[in-house]
Amino acid sequence: MATLKTNVPATWTAATHTNDTQVNLWTKFTAFADSQKERKTMWYFLALVVQGIFFLPLPAFLMYYYNAPIIVLLITLTCFFTTIIACMGGAGIRSILFLSAASVFIQVIMTIAVLI
Repeated sequence: MATLKTNVPATWTAATHTNDTQVNLWTKFTAFADSQKERKTMWYFLALVVQGIFFLPLPAFLMYYYNAPIIVLLITLTCFFTTIIACMGGAGIRSILFLSAASVFIQVIMTIAVLI
């Protein structure tokens, strides 16, 4: 038989709640990525188009005109396949957006380094 408990815990008092939310770049990114969850297919196709049209021909251009080393091709293909396989493999939207942004950043820095 269930009985009524008479020992009430002393935690019924109002606790002071402080809202210590810090807005930084990572929290903004995660909030944006979480809002894009239903547009995951669009981000996949956007990554495929940007990587395939703009960055895959880049090593051929850099190696032919600027005598870039072969590592340029390896970096470009690694960035491309990492992003595309993550998208096809069912990674979360945060991972997809982070990998796409990191891939673009790496390839832009690589291009600047080759041209200088």
